[in-house]
Amino acid sequence: KTTSQVLISQEKTQKICNIIQLSSHTFSNFITCQCLEACILGSMFVISMSILQMPYALLMGVVIAVTALIPVFGAFIGCFVGIIMIGIVNPLQALEFIVLFLVLQQIEGNLIYPHVVGNSVGLPSIWVFVIIGGNLMGILGMFLFIPLTSILYTLFKEYIKAKGDNRS
Repeated sequence: KTTSQVLISQEKTQKICNIIQLSSHTFSNFITCQCLEACILGSMFVISMSILQMPYALLMGVVIAVTALIPVFGAFIGCFVGIIMIGIVNPLQALEFIVLFLVLQQIEGNLIYPHVVGNSVGLPSIWVFVIIGGNLMGILGMFLFIPLTSILYTLFKEYIKAKGDNRS
């Protein structure tokens, strides 16, 4: 027997490899869908601002998309930048931008994000609403909690399914 066979059985090694593969798949899907969600939000800003004939529509769409990659606070940083830039050109439109931002953030946060990210990592959409990673683990938790919860959710589903198959 080799040293690895003495230390860990082949069955346990296979389980560990499966968990690592699941983790890799989940985290890559999460990052990909975070980027997709940011692009959707940026596009919503470009289209809405163009329709409302606000200045810097394309620039603000890109800024909002990039800053939206920062969980929780990112889009607000983009909003602040937008308020300053648009406010220099037209203070009244800066107020319109704030209202537009609040409306689009509600649409994105309540409809788009839970659906896109929840489906990407294999969690039902409702689970994304209950994620409390930021409260438990701070900034790191905001990045890691959704994929970690997805991994645990998938492993738990597999465990339940295996228990059900053993009873048959």
